[in-house]
Amino acid sequence: MGIEHQLTGHIKDLGEGFMVRRLLPSARRQSVGPFLFFDHFGPVTIPPGGGHAVRPHPHIGLATVTYLFEGAMMHRDSLGVVQQIEPGAINWMTSGRGIVHSERPPPALAESTYVNHGLQLWAALPQAFEEVEPSFNHTAAADIPELTLGDADIRVLVGQAWGLRSPVPTFASTLYLDIRLSAGGTFELPPLEQELALYCVDAQLEVDGTVLPSHTLALLAPGVTTTIRSTAAARLVVLGGDALDGHRFISWNFVSSRKERILQAQDDWEAQRMGQVPGETEFIPLPPRHP
Repeated sequence: MGIEHQLTGHIKDLGEGFMVRRLLPSARRQSVGPFLFFDHFGPVTIPPGGGHAVRPHPHIGLATVTYLFEGAMMHRDSLGVVQQIEPGAINWMTSGRGIVHSERPPPALAESTYVNHGLQLWAALPQAFEEVEPSFNHTAAADIPELTLGDADIRVLVGQAWGLRSPVPTFASTLYLDIRLSAGGTFELPPLEQELALYCVDAQLEVDGTVLPSHTLALLAPGVTTTIRSTAAARLVVLGGDALDGHRFISWNFVSSRKERILQAQDDWEAQRMGQVPGETEFIPLPPRHP
């Protein structure tokens, strides 16, 4: 059997009615490879003048990985980077010792109606790199390697597979694939990484004979090839990599292998010592602290 566990996640309101389906972290599993946070948002129609605005907020100890199927978002950060995120591109922001960023509707679409749909993941940085200098890397859709294997069209977003390597820089062995499977199609997924999971984005799949509903994350057994079948045309993502080098503590937007580092980050954000996003005057306050 290829599936060890199925995670259905839960719906979370990020504020102002912006709803996401959160699959990781889970009581059953903190992470898959380096990925310890998995949000699926949309598809949601944005009317003229609408759209969810995420005010400036901080991160430490992780990389945010943003990928859109549809729509657009405007990224700004305390490094001075301004980048419109568009479908098919990978945006990898390394927080390291600390970064502040905002995500808002693009001004160019202020008078338009459009659909936003995508995923945001967090990848925990290896302990040796938790305090690296922050950075932002944008890889355009045209630079993501692609291939077709039988009934599957595959984009290698991060990592390497089937002889293709993504140009996205990482700090540990990491895999992230976007796969389109034709109606009635079959696909053989080999054990490409130490830990692997697959997520049904928009349609039910059959995984080694087990039905996997849409919007479900399947944690796969290690070391075996998995057979995936679809009745209707379907989109899925595969994610994974080497197991994390130890437990991670997660508090709000902070990730670290050390509790005391998270406490320091909380103090720094309350005192506004983590930097500012040029042109921004708002910020998200630190939530109430918990013991």
